[in-house]
Amino acid sequence: MENCCKPSLLFSVSCLFVLTQLLSWVTTQQFLVFGPSDPIVAAPGREALLPCSVFPAMNVENMEELRWFRTRFSEAVLVYRDQEEQKEGQMPEYSWRTSLVKDQFHQGKAAVRIQHVQASDSGIYICHFKQGHVYEEAILELKVAAMGSVPEVHIKGPEDGGVCVVCMTSGWYPKPQVHWRDSRGENLPVSSETHHEDAKELFSTETSLVVRDSSVGNVTCSIFNPILGQEKVMAMFIPEPFFPQASPWKPAFLMTLTMMVLLVLGACYLLRREHSARLEVQQEWGNLQHEKDELLKTKEDALRTTRALREELDGRKAAYNAAWRKAQLYADWRKEHFQAWTFTLDPASAHPILAIAQDRMSVTRKDTTMCLDDLFSVTGTGGISSGRYYWEVKLTKREGSKWILGVCREGVDRKDFYFESPAKGFWTVGQSSSGYWAYIDSGRASLSIRQAAQIVGVFVDYTEGDVSFYNMSDMSHIFSFHEASFSGTLFPYFRIKSGNVSMVVRSMACVSEEEEREEGEERKEKK
Repeated sequence: MENCCKPSLLFSVSCLFVLTQLLSWVTTQQFLVFGPSDPIVAAPGREALLPCSVFPAMNVENMEELRWFRTRFSEAVLVYRDQEEQKEGQMPEYSWRTSLVKDQFHQGKAAVRIQHVQASDSGIYICHFKQGHVYEEAILELKVAAMGSVPEVHIKGPEDGGVCVVCMTSGWYPKPQVHWRDSRGENLPVSSETHHEDAKELFSTETSLVVRDSSVGNVTCSIFNPILGQEKVMAMFIPEPFFPQASPWKPAFLMTLTMMVLLVLGACYLLRREHSARLEVQQEWGNLQHEKDELLKTKEDALRTTRALREELDGRKAAYNAAWRKAQLYADWRKEHFQAWTFTLDPASAHPILAIAQDRMSVTRKDTTMCLDDLFSVTGTGGISSGRYYWEVKLTKREGSKWILGVCREGVDRKDFYFESPAKGFWTVGQSSSGYWAYIDSGRASLSIRQAAQIVGVFVDYTEGDVSFYNMSDMSHIFSFHEASFSGTLFPYFRIKSGNVSMVVRSMACVSEEEEREEGEERKEKK
């Protein structure tokens, strides 16, 4: 009985030892991170996917941190922490082009999607997965390249004593290498080569070759991508009848040329005898030429004077145009040079505490009893990317309220805490408990207002980089941002910080009706 128990006890001890070793390995080597072994290829303007996975497979949704970065750990392409993407530490050039693919988190797989791929995106990336004190990394490579179309080869016609053959292709990145080869694979000299880059950064190439040897037969156009190491080729057979033949009229032409030379020599002999008589004619001709030169000089002086007067006139016109754009008075006068901009408020861009009217032309706070001073803002639906436009905003119940209005650049961050300034894409003025302010890069600039602003006019000159604000109640100038550096589309911007103020976008039709009604009332009072 004792002999039977010994093998069983030895087997149990062995299993316990193996289990202990496996638990130790799992504790110290919790997971490994892998990326694709081959480079990832993406075309300019398209999107690229940078995938990484863990082994053994586990749900990575609750991992402490997932990070993709380039050369420095602190300069991230994308950071996922606390179950959401983080903007802190992300490089600006990736902030609006990257997103995290989460549909395979439960299988231990995650990927970063880069949209609108650029040439600068090419290179090495590192994905970094961290859980507790354990982290693992994998290296990926992204190549920005594109294989274009198959070359189109055709015979253009006779040229320079041979046959001109043209090869065209498009859709390549980077600029491809072009080679002409004969039937034996030898390189042929290129006659001309042009490259054109389109709006998507893809290259089109047109190259030509002049073949003078009728025995060449086949020629091949090869288009090679240096990054992918791949090429596309197309061959063309040139029949011998396409080559220019010797003309039978050449001997006759040479004989005719000889006869003409003899006739010219005879004519020269006759003219020599009349040389003395022609000297007088030449003397008279010289006098006439001198008079002609004097007339030409007088004409050039007159043209020079006319050109100077025209340049002075153009300079005065330019000065006038610059002066009226920068003028800070007479809002009605500026209206003649600006086009009325019609838009509505965008409910999708509004903070939940803001109430947008049914006609989308006014905004107020839903709850004015709460003492909050938060980022309650909304933008207009229409964007401005060129030209000169203006609109008017009517303010009611503004006493004791805090508000800001103006324009903002498309894509500005309005979710986290921010301060409106031109450097961050805001050109605004507003009212607080201490008065009226213009929000500039260095802080706030106090504004002197002659009459309380009931209607504010916003004038945007996109071409000149000018945003001006006017008090339409007394037509006085409030503030102007000059020589602003616009990039992208500008949208109307409204923010209610506190109070029960109502901000109403006045359509130009309503403005015209109000002006006509006021004029009618004035006429009645005069009578």
